[in-house]
Amino acid sequence: MKKCITQIYEIQTPAEAMAMIAAGVDHVGSVVVSTENWKDPYIKETIRQVAQTMAKSSLILLYSQPDIVYASLLYYQPDIVHFCENLTDGRIPGLIDDNRCRILVDLQKRIRSDFPKMKIMRTIPIPDAMNSSKFPFLDLAKCFEPVSDYFLTDTVIQDTAGNNTQPLDGFVGITGKTCDWSAARKLVEASRIPVILAGGLSPENVYEGIRTVRPAGVDSCTLTNARDGENKPIRFQKDLERVAKFVAETGRAASDFLAR
Repeated sequence: MKKCITQIYEIQTPAEAMAMIAAGVDHVGSVVVSTENWKDPYIKETIRQVAQTMAKSSLILLYSQPDIVYASLLYYQPDIVHFCENLTDGRIPGLIDDNRCRILVDLQKRIRSDFPKMKIMRTIPIPDAMNSSKFPFLDLAKCFEPVSDYFLTDTVIQDTAGNNTQPLDGFVGITGKTCDWSAARKLVEASRIPVILAGGLSPENVYEGIRTVRPAGVDSCTLTNARDGENKPIRFQKDLERVAKFVAETGRAASDFLAR
């Protein structure tokens, strides 16, 4: 059976990381939320402890300033650095922000040269099925493929009127909504690097996501988080039972659909 990577995000403490690994998670994802407090000793220790296991650490930095990015990578030393900037111009539907892409491609080139053991994951934003037909996700992938080791397909909120407002301004993710899986499948088929499917994945739909998209891996954040009294996801707090079910459903789907 071909392995399907499981990646779980918003793991900020060593204890929770060990619980994720015990549940079978392959990539343990942490998030540094701002430049103001970019040195987090708990996240650093989380990454250090993951390095002593067979799992890999993945780190999202919610900033792109090269000097702070470099300082952060030296401080944390993750296995994977994951960039998830919104690469589109919110004023016009489907328009790529070419200048920002050039800057980020250059940054990834420098990281690849200066941190040769560190892998780079790049989020390729894909809208839902209603808005994906004219969205240039394959053009974005072609731009970033030479300087990336993984792609991750995540959901960008964009409508035909050009509205492009994400939960985190300037970045893609934590929408709890699925992207267009048929578009994600096209990226899998076109890409020469592994593609991880993300965006609204849960224990309830990950089997169908793998069946439809046939990705190299799957990622969950919002829909494996714990819930509050109003049934809303709690940031940076996982529901271990749902994570274990997500891993189990991923293994079942890999057995059924990703056989060699």
